[in-house]
Amino acid sequence: MSAYESLLERLSELGHLGHAAALLGWDQQCYMPAGGALARANAMGAMGKLLHERFTDEATGSLLAQAEAEGAEEGSDRALTLRAVRRDYDKSVKLPTALVASLARETALGHEVWVKARQDNDFAHFSPTLEKLLDLSRQVADHLGHGGCRYDALLDQYEPGATTEQVATVFAEVRDGLLPLMEIIREGEQVDNSCLKRGFDEANQLAFTEYVAKKLGFDFNHGRQDKAVHPFCQGLHRTDVRITTRVETNWLPCALMGTIHEAGHGMYEQGFDPKDDDTPLSGAASLAFHESQSRLWENVIGRSRTFWNVFYPGLQRYFPGVLSDIDIHQFYRAINHVEPSLVRVEADEVTYCLHIFLRFELEQELVAGTLAVKDLPDAWNAKMQSYLGITPPSDSLGCLQDVHWSGGMFGYFPTYALGTMLSAQLFEKALTSQPGLEGALTRGDYAPLLEWLRENVHRPGRRYLPGELTERICGEPLSAKPFIRYLHNKYREIYFAERRQRKRIL
Repeated sequence: MSAYESLLERLSELGHLGHAAALLGWDQQCYMPAGGALARANAMGAMGKLLHERFTDEATGSLLAQAEAEGAEEGSDRALTLRAVRRDYDKSVKLPTALVASLARETALGHEVWVKARQDNDFAHFSPTLEKLLDLSRQVADHLGHGGCRYDALLDQYEPGATTEQVATVFAEVRDGLLPLMEIIREGEQVDNSCLKRGFDEANQLAFTEYVAKKLGFDFNHGRQDKAVHPFCQGLHRTDVRITTRVETNWLPCALMGTIHEAGHGMYEQGFDPKDDDTPLSGAASLAFHESQSRLWENVIGRSRTFWNVFYPGLQRYFPGVLSDIDIHQFYRAINHVEPSLVRVEADEVTYCLHIFLRFELEQELVAGTLAVKDLPDAWNAKMQSYLGITPPSDSLGCLQDVHWSGGMFGYFPTYALGTMLSAQLFEKALTSQPGLEGALTRGDYAPLLEWLRENVHRPGRRYLPGELTERICGEPLSAKPFIRYLHNKYREIYFAERRQRKRIL
């Protein structure tokens, strides 16, 4: 057996252990009794320690060096695999095993603390945990190395190659495109979304969301949906993908759009190339690419007129009488209602990125230590007022609403906005690459779009860095222009179409 083959065998075993570790995390958020938190934290800490020790020990490093010495044709799967492993290995060996184990344990405990703090609207209960996780994250950044900006090191874990300065620049471009559109919308026809706040039976909501996810292409033979406090997708393996949702009986988009969003993540996980199973190439190029898939299906498809032309009659059947007085035009406008909101996961397409910008800015200050944890609620509320013109009435609807910081995931939030931009860029490319795609979507045939994504986004897996993959697919770097263009075209029509129609009638 060559050194390369021995390396893959070793990494495959680690992948199986990672599968088990991920299952522990999924179970904690979906089914574990609250009283099991400490035991689960200890188990996850032990698993994190084992995985890190085994990946970073001398045997792995020696096999990697030998495999590199054996050589590989440039651009081949073998060369790309070795590059991915080298990047992972060089980063991992910089982190002390004790730090990795401590993070795994403290984030498992932190999740339960966050759940209770959010439930009780008690930031003071979460504050010591946040302090501890920030300290551990700063240690991670310092061990990984950075040029004076700790946040760069943390961001790179989720979006390889990205820097804080680059992200800030592209976010400024998005902001400059959004603000004029928001002014235009304020001057447009008001949209009534009260029909989305009627009583929708929970069981029927779950049934309808699974029906939609299946029609879009999520494979329930290799996946399932459960409920969680904060919706997420956990890809244990290409053949075992778990998505979750949250249900509110008086707010239809919560579960509906949440499921479509997580199904987008899930279809990405299910779409990795089968020949890459149990190898380092099976995985997402980055978190922004992952988010591009969820945002594309949730918004570009799930909030489109063609989508609701197909699914609205079914929605009315699932909820007899609830929407009988609402026609498709009214519903389409309602599901695309734009209004500054408190909760990120329920934000409309136009204001969503503003929620990310404020988190991006606050994270940088927290990591740098220029913002004290005790001052976070006030800082959060001030930025909400500045960006969205509203102030949260409670910390549960403010700085406690997201699960990420309880998981020590500092540097993750920017990928949501980067992925949102990328979703529009990818869809624009898909339309120009497949002349019959619009017709297929009009008919409710989502297979051609899913197959295009499979070929161009999913199957490449981790072969390329995100910047490289974007160039290969789109022929250009990540750009805010397609996203701004998409929003302006869509929302100008929604908010001014009726005014133009009245003028024609007059």
